[in-house]
Formats: sequence, C-alpha cells, structure tokens
Amino acid sequence: MFVRCFLVLILLLLPLFSANAAERRTPVVEAIAKARDAVVNIRTEEIVQRRSTPFFGFGDSIFEQFFNDMLPPRSYKTQSLGSGVIISADGHILTNAHVVEKASKIFVALPERNKELEARLIGIDGRIDLAVLKIEEKGTYPFLQPARSDDLMLGESVIAIGNPLGLGHSITTGIISSTKRQIQIADGFSSVFIQTDALINPGNSGGPLININGELVGINTAIARQAQGIGFSIPIDTAKRVLNDLIDYGKVRHVFLGIIPVEVSSSFTRSRGDGGVLIEELLEDSPAEKAGFQIADVVLAIDGVPIASIDEYYSLLQTYTPDDTLDITLLRGLKEQQKKVRLTSLPKGYELSYTRRTFGFTLKQGRRGVLIDEVVDDSPADKIGLQRGDGIAKVAGIEIEKLTDFETVIGEKIGRLPLSFLVVRNNRGYLIELP
Repeated sequence: MFVRCFLVLILLLLPLFSANAAERRTPVVEAIAKARDAVVNIRTEEIVQRRSTPFFGFGDSIFEQFFNDMLPPRSYKTQSLGSGVIISADGHILTNAHVVEKASKIFVALPERNKELEARLIGIDGRIDLAVLKIEEKGTYPFLQPARSDDLMLGESVIAIGNPLGLGHSITTGIISSTKRQIQIADGFSSVFIQTDALINPGNSGGPLININGELVGINTAIARQAQGIGFSIPIDTAKRVLNDLIDYGKVRHVFLGIIPVEVSSSFTRSRGDGGVLIEELLEDSPAEKAGFQIADVVLAIDGVPIASIDEYYSLLQTYTPDDTLDITLLRGLKEQQKKVRLTSLPKGYELSYTRRTFGFTLKQGRRGVLIDEVVDDSPADKIGLQRGDGIAKVAGIEIEKLTDFETVIGEKIGRLPLSFLVVRNNRGYLIELP
C-alpha cells in the first residue's frame, strides 16, 4: 500500500519537475547548446633552441661566451593553450594569431572526441590578430557559421565561450558596452573591438563571442590584462572581410586607396570636437580620385568608424582587402559628404616608388642584401647623408634580407612617419629616422 501511494505521488509531481526544467532552459542555455560543439581547444608546440654551458657563475664572462660558441644548441619543446571556433564543416578554424604564431605543431581537441587532431596553419595576420587553421583529418565537423556584427546593440546580451584546457568549456556572459571601441594593440597600430563585461582570460582567447541566438558575432581576444572586468572581441564582420585572403593567400593583401593623409590641425580638432585626416596628396588614376575625392578634403570616418589620427586611418584600412567597397565620410569646406570607393591592390612597384617619393632613394638587390642604388638630390635621404651603396639591414626594427622583404614592410608602413632604418656602411650600423 505504501509503495503504491509513493508511486502515485511521484506521478503527480513529475509534471512539476518537467515544468521547472523547461523554465530553466533560458535563451542563454539554448544559445550555448547551439554553439558549444564548434568550440575547440588549441594546443601548440614550439621548438626553441638554446645553448647551454657547463660553467655556472661566470655571468657574461669570456668563458661562457667561448663555450656557448663551441657547444651545439639544445632543443626544448614549449607548449601553450588557447581556443578556437570551427567555421566550416570541412574543419576550418578561426582563432587569434597570437595563439598559434610561434607554433611548430598545432593540435585541436573537440568536445565530443577523446583524442587530439593535428591542424595546420592556413593563414595569419598579426596586425588584426586573426589566424585560420585547417584540421588535417578529413571529416564532417560541427561548425558555427559567421553571422554579422554590424547590428549589435549597446546593452545586448552576449556569451563568450572558450575551451582553455581541452577538458570542457569555459563560459562567461555579459552585455555590450561598445560596438566600435578603438584600442592601440601595437606600436602605431590600433584596431576596432566589441567591448563587453564578459570576462576573457588568455586560455579563452580565440574562442567565439555569440549573441543570444547562438550566432557567431566576434572572436574573443585577451589584449588588456590590466582591464579588470572588461572583455574585447574582434567583430566577426572584420574577420569575414579578411577570411578569403587568409585562406587563399595565407595573409591579408595590402589595399590601395590613393591618398596621402596628414594630421589635421589642433584648432580644427578643437572647433569640431573630433579629429580626422587631411588629404595632402591625391594620386592620379587612384580609386580615391575616381570616386571624386579632392586635396584638402578631411576623412572623418570609414564605414561609420570615426578616424581621429593617421594611425587609426591606416590601421582601419588594413582590415580590408582589394575589391572591398568603403563608405567614407568626408568634410569639404563646411559640408559633410558621403563617398563610396572600391579598393584595389597596391599597384606593382608602388612600395618602391613611394620610397623614392617620400624618403628620396631607390634600391637594388645586392649579393649581401638590399643596397641603396640612387639618392635623390635635396631629399630627406640626401640631407641626412645616405649614399649609394649603403645597405638597408632593418626597417622599423624588421630585418631586411631581400628586396621583397623591404616591399612587404613598406607596404605595411605606408604613411606612418617617421620610419626608422638601420643603415650599414663599411661594416658599421647607423640607426636613422626618415623623413
């Protein structure tokens, strides 16, 4: 009799338990259920070579230097962890560049699998802090298709997901406090981020930021350790713009607009309450000229993102690829104008012609590196004393071995002045700035 009454009681209470479970299945729970299977742990291995000496306590003495030169280097394996999100059924993964940039080998762990899978680096751009990986093992994988971030709203709920240890998910929730927060992440380079109060630690870096519908709206990145309670994510619209370049070319190609800007005056900034960049030079037959830009126009914004400095202008431009169309806000006189302009690739040889026009020298490939071939009279290079035959060993701290190395660096640094050069003459190095 007691057993029968107990069973009847359970049957009567069961609908209440089911109702409670259904009520607890909130939109956040639903969103995580949609996205979690596509979030992976990324483990990288880096091979580091170091020389070790049997002598200790000599510091930087001649004995240690002697044995360091004599003994072969030893190899050490280091590991680091991060997160990523699968964005296609064939196993393409989007993550941060800083998670994989030094990796000798890359392994990913999927939530539903009990083994690691090897992945290879397809493309990377350290400026935007994005990288694309591809799982080597063929198969069909759970994925989260990139959505859109241009319609995000202040105060909208978002969820940051990571897989920092390969054992399970790390999930934080928050709201959006800025959709276009510009932050300087490197010397002379800033980027636009989604800012939230969803915490992002280094192990979660590279994982997805999703909205309440479970859609991929950003890639989380740990960039500001001192910013307690603040999280930053790369807008998925930025990632989508460069995704094909990363997959097809392994990098983001340089774009060409065709203007040479300078900073606006402080009085202009004070009068308007914001900045912009002044068009000082407009290149013939360039996309900007064809779109109707004029010298002395002020570029105020690109695709709705305000431009306050030359650094912000070039940094934002580098998140686009050739054939992208920009909506640019110009100030001409006292009147604002909207211009649409389609970007192209840098014209062939543009980096070298820019070098001659801006710094005043030409280059050639020598047997031992890149050499100055000609110095233009009364140019910045001429005034500082550069000579034909001088070698260019570094530009902006980056080593130059071939002419293509020089072109790559200049392509990234166009308009960023002054620029530092390590010049070699008679086996002696001189660090100079031009112009």
